Amino acid sequence: MTELSLSRPAGRRAQPADGDRLLPRPVRRGRLGPGRAVPGGLALGPLLLLAAWAIASGTGLLGSSTLSPPWTVVTTAVELTVDGRLPSNLLTSVVRAAIALVIGVAAGVVLALASGLSRVGEAVIDGPVQIKRAIPTLALIPLAIIWFGIGEEMKIIVIAASVFVPVYINTHAALRGVDARYVELAETVRLSRSVFIRRVALPGALPGFFTGLRLAVTISWLALVVVEQVNATSGIGYLMTQARNYAQTDIIVVGLVVYALFGLVSDTVVRRIERRALSWRRTLGS
Repeated sequence: MTELSLSRPAGRRAQPADGDRLLPRPVRRGRLGPGRAVPGGLALGPLLLLAAWAIASGTGLLGSSTLSPPWTVVTTAVELTVDGRLPSNLLTSVVRAAIALVIGVAAGVVLALASGLSRVGEAVIDGPVQIKRAIPTLALIPLAIIWFGIGEEMKIIVIAASVFVPVYINTHAALRGVDARYVELAETVRLSRSVFIRRVALPGALPGFFTGLRLAVTISWLALVVVEQVNATSGIGYLMTQARNYAQTDIIVVGLVVYALFGLVSDTVVRRIERRALSWRRTLGS
């Protein structure tokens, strides 16, 4: 038998072995991609910022009257923790932000579904949402105080009103960006409206929803800073306001660091959830 007779016919590809079929293909990271993960991840930037802060404070480039040095801030944070002021106010702030975030995200998703899946809904909902988008949170506080008083209800409503906008906008855009072929296929197989929303619309809108959620988490802390410095009797913002009256810059910086840490941690949590929920996508960040 000749060597030619043993070769496979022209135009036919060699079939992979059974073991090769079960092995996942390695993800190729091209020359134009972002490259390999950096050691330290998202913590690298804040650590470099902290190092610059410490060097500037230690060398006298940054005076303590302008910004307290990191070691003074740490000492103050320990003192506030020991006397109970930091934990109690921190718990109040976290509860406010969490409740408002849940309400705002739920409202944003419901409004996005109503507007994104219906032209009538879009005509009724989208205009008022865009108007709210153009109004800053601080401008709403005088009316919110008149309508709801200065208690917890006002603070939660103001934060939720700020949170739902990015969730709505990004989820709505993702819904309208669902491939029309999927809609045609759903109509061909006669899916009901509820099944279409659950199996096609919501999965297609997930990337936009998570983008809006990341923005919403950050905005919830920004709005919290505003409402807690207006007629508040508890919370990190209230602690900072009291420190401002006595020119205690170290306590003010402790409050800023707390806000920054919660913003960074919450954003990291959302990104991890997004990575798990959208693990089927192959993107530059994969």
